[in-house]
Order: sequence, then structure tokens, then C-alpha cells
Amino acid sequence: MEQTNYTILNNRLKALCEKQDYFVTNLSNASAALWQAMSEINWAGFYLMKDGVLVLGPFQGKPACVRIEVGKGVCGTAVYEDKVQRVADVHEFPGHIACDSASRSEIVIPIHQDGKIVGVLDIDSPVTERFCAEDEAGLLAFVRVLEETTRFTGI
Repeated sequence: MEQTNYTILNNRLKALCEKQDYFVTNLSNASAALWQAMSEINWAGFYLMKDGVLVLGPFQGKPACVRIEVGKGVCGTAVYEDKVQRVADVHEFPGHIACDSASRSEIVIPIHQDGKIVGVLDIDSPVTERFCAEDEAGLLAFVRVLEETTRFTGI
């Protein structure tokens, strides 16, 4: 597996977001940048908080679940615990929601604004144990770029 160069990826995201703060635009470009930069993934995108539920946002990959309750699945657990979820084998995760049966591992990172969770970054892979500590650190920095440049209003 080719390791992602997060310095290049995050600098690219900063450049894409520097003159635009609209969340749909920035998240669309962010998911496309992830899709191009990361190997061995089959879904990269966002779920956004709306009326207390995660709803599907911009993404790259196959069609996905449109609503996820807080506390349910990997994404809902990330929101409920306000903590990164790095899952080596989703089939061993209690309550995993299988939007794509080919997915084997997943990483989900909460996105914050004004002290509240406004959504999550969700990346799936068809490879067990695809995501490592380096991926987690790089993707946390990726999300920080979004938190600093993007206005999550009107969701």
C-alpha cells in the first residue's frame, strides 16, 4: 500500500478552500482530493449534523446511507463519543452499518465548529486494517483545515 503524503494533501486542501468558505463547495473538493490521494479506499466523504441526525453530504464512491442516528454505526459512535473511530475490521464493530458490503475497515473523524460537532469525515476501505496512526494524524490535520476555512451554517 502506498502511504498518503498528508503534507501535500493538506496543503492542497488549504489552497482549494482559501477563497471559499461555503461548506458544500469545500467538502466536495475535500472528498475529491481524498479520493485522488488515498490508495485502497472505496468511499470518502462527509455526513453532516441536521436536526440531531447525521445526513449524507458530499462524497466520492458508491451511493451511501442517507441518515445515521447518533450512537449508531461507526459514524454515529464518533459523534456520540466525540472521538475518532479507527476500525480495523468493521465486521467486528458492534452495530456496524453496512452501506457497502465490500468495506472492511473505516476511519471516522468528528468535525467541530463553535464547540459543536457539525459532521464527520468518513473513509472506508475494502482492506482490513487499512488505516494506521499516521493516517489518523494526517486526517485530523485535514479536518482542522476544514474547521478553520469552512462555515458550516444553514445545514
